[in-house]
Amino acid sequence: MKKKAIELRAEMRKARRLWPELDKEQIQTLRSLLQKNGLLVSTAEIIRIDGRWYVTHAGLLQLARRKNCLGIRTSAQVKLCDPASQRWVFKAVVYKDEKSTGFVGYGDADPSNISLAVRGAEMRIAETRATCRALRKAYGIGLSSAEELRVNSRASVVQERPFTVQGPSPANGNGAGQPRLRDQLCLLIRQFQLDPSLVKSYAADYCGTPSISAADRESVEAFVSHLKKLAEDNRDALICKLNSYAPAEAGT
Repeated sequence: MKKKAIELRAEMRKARRLWPELDKEQIQTLRSLLQKNGLLVSTAEIIRIDGRWYVTHAGLLQLARRKNCLGIRTSAQVKLCDPASQRWVFKAVVYKDEKSTGFVGYGDADPSNISLAVRGAEMRIAETRATCRALRKAYGIGLSSAEELRVNSRASVVQERPFTVQGPSPANGNGAGQPRLRDQLCLLIRQFQLDPSLVKSYAADYCGTPSISAADRESVEAFVSHLKKLAEDNRDALICKLNSYAPAEAGT
């Protein structure tokens, strides 16, 4: 019990660095969520979007591993899928142990309920959503997962558009390339469950500017490539790097 209390205090310190704007009531809510669900802040298992707490797909998988989950089976629901219109429906079954009859979750995705930043990945997103729902049922997680957010959700919009990139427009002068660059950043943030505010701070430091919006396009493009390589090579190391940009606690 003492070890768990020490670990919880460590997680709460990290939470205060990540979200310095939290008031006393919000801190208590987060503490309760961590205690009840066994989630960790340090590995991005729980995130805050538009003032609400969400569990992440990566967090659910890590929780399942800590709980010695026996396995997860996913399958496309062929009769409900329409590949021509990029509509996919998946079923996921989570088996907690050898005696488990399975916890079932369904997930769907099509161009109408996902971000432009991940257009073309509807099948993968549907499978992820199904897995999240099955895992939440299996382990009694009352929080929604970030991956289940629909594109028309206000929280989803906040998560998908954390950047406004300035600088010269492409040679054709119509600015068509700018959204693509922003979307690449948004996609990386969603794919690897990164904290948008910390990514912005890291980007500004990498580009040598006060903020990412003040950086030129070439610098931001270089940062996107750099971030992608770090995330793919060693996400844990990247999380540690991003955490170094979290605001220092008062009195430290």
